[in-house]
Amino acid sequence: MQHAQVPMLGFAAFSGTGKTTLLTQIIPILKRYGLQIGLIKHSHHNFQIDQPGKDSFRLRAAGATPVMLVSTHRRAIITEITPVQEPRLDDQLKLFDQSGLDLILVEGFKMEQFPKIELHRPSLNKPLLYPNDPTIIAIASDEVLEAPSRLTKLDINQPEMIADFILKQFMGRP
Repeated sequence: MQHAQVPMLGFAAFSGTGKTTLLTQIIPILKRYGLQIGLIKHSHHNFQIDQPGKDSFRLRAAGATPVMLVSTHRRAIITEITPVQEPRLDDQLKLFDQSGLDLILVEGFKMEQFPKIELHRPSLNKPLLYPNDPTIIAIASDEVLEAPSRLTKLDINQPEMIADFILKQFMGRP
């Protein structure tokens, strides 16, 4: 990823595996160690960050792009992607403020080439991703899996274990 200015680690899995749930558990653990965490999430849905009837929605619908919505607590920049196309992670990194971050976690973008932890639940009957993705560095599952020795095996139900892997093995922190 040409535009990554800090370490970036993805969480790749099929829908329903629990990527978001796991990330909401891991992020506070990493923050306790003083890390500033950014996150980029890929959505396959045509999401709306603003709602019909709100000023920002009306202004965007009138043709303004980008639209920046700002309050005392947060900022959102809404940009239309035209023509409609699948986003590329590196293009998004160009627009992502990485200043002050220690780590960017990425949910999704499983077909892109950057370091990832695969999440896998055999009960979902989905194929493993690592055989076709050499950038997967670890696999977290709720069952013991046969996997190559190059992959660190993690327990998907142990967020402390996964955070420890990120800190020590991925980021090289003591």
